[in-house]
Amino acid sequence: MTTPQATPSRRHVIAGMATGLATGSVGAARRIPRAFPPGFLWGAATSGHQTEGNNTSSDMWLLEQCRPTIFDDRSGDACNSLDLWPADLALVRSLGLNAYRFSLEWARIEPERGQFSVAMLDHYRRIVEACHVHGLAPIVTFNHFTTPRWFAAAGGWTNRQAPELFGRFCDRAARALADGIVHATTLNEPDLLPLLNWRLRPQPHSKLRDMLAVAAVACGTPKFCAANMANDEDIAVMTPLLIAGHKAGRAAIKAARSTLPVGVSLAVQDDVAVGRDSIRDLKRAEVYAPWFEAARDDDFVGVQNYERMYIGAHGTTAAPAGVRLGYSGQDNDPASLGAVVRYVHAQVQKPIIVTENGLNTPHDADRADYIPAALAGLHDAIADGVPVRGYVHWSLLDNFEWSSGYGPKFGLVAVDRASFRRSPKPSARLFGTIAQANAL
Repeated sequence: MTTPQATPSRRHVIAGMATGLATGSVGAARRIPRAFPPGFLWGAATSGHQTEGNNTSSDMWLLEQCRPTIFDDRSGDACNSLDLWPADLALVRSLGLNAYRFSLEWARIEPERGQFSVAMLDHYRRIVEACHVHGLAPIVTFNHFTTPRWFAAAGGWTNRQAPELFGRFCDRAARALADGIVHATTLNEPDLLPLLNWRLRPQPHSKLRDMLAVAAVACGTPKFCAANMANDEDIAVMTPLLIAGHKAGRAAIKAARSTLPVGVSLAVQDDVAVGRDSIRDLKRAEVYAPWFEAARDDDFVGVQNYERMYIGAHGTTAAPAGVRLGYSGQDNDPASLGAVVRYVHAQVQKPIIVTENGLNTPHDADRADYIPAALAGLHDAIADGVPVRGYVHWSLLDNFEWSSGYGPKFGLVAVDRASFRRSPKPSARLFGTIAQANAL
């Protein structure tokens, strides 16, 4: 990818350095490794609905079945990780990583309002315990978008009771699990919908509205609303309630174990101002500022970055001429990660964990180039004093990517859709070599 800030030759040199380190080339052996801090977390991420399969009590499952729907596929069995999670943990460990990020499925733990499943809490506890057996730090997300169907049918995050309901769930889950968790995040990308409203490509608003209306009828309710799929008029209502939910969840988790580090994972793009009248700062004020304020009482901030966006006088604009766009149609320059980490820390002054970063591509060689280049920028930020505690790659597996179905390929590991066989890609081995060395 050619960008104004990173030429192909420089990026290929950086990628070649890491590849050389992995293969033991003579040229790489003569270089001084760029070491990461002692105890740095190297992980891979999954989420419940995207990997577990048959999450039938969730809001997403219903939306996938609706007609019309904006989903290209139904999740179905997903990666069958509800049964195959031991294989997933073994994969993470075999790659030489020391952390694993996964999420709790609220819909499995509280499938009906007020009815909590001890069996499912025990299931997630077994995963936490197995992480420690494998030498992996469990980074647990209490809610990765999906909610119980009953919660969405009550208006989801537009419901004034939502923060209290989420806090109650976090209380029950934390009392069962918190003693084994190393880092906890309350919500995954709660700023996503405001962020998507700033994207260049149009969103299927009418089809989305029709899908949500069908779901509401199916549940016999006036409003059905999901955390990552809502009508435009609901977004402004959702944000303060999501913030209140984050605070309620954080308080509940801390009440169960006061020493457990708790944060929130935010989607942050590398926003570049274009022209003298750019409204980039307006975007930052609308999308990120409320969450930065909410995170000031957190122990860390989870940063999730995939792309650079260009903001002109009228909003998001096309990338400049000469920028090679990625498979997703956006500028996926790996230098974005270092820029975003610096920006977030300057705003919040809290330690950072990169809880997601990766590349959607069917060409794994591109991912193998991307990873060391992104880590080089992250290392530079750390060298300049930004307290980054870890890097978690999205994702461990090629999984269900929401409305895009099974088309996108973010995984370090390919998954056969019929047999569920896991096959690590060359990029997984490269990433594992970097993690084991704790250095580029």
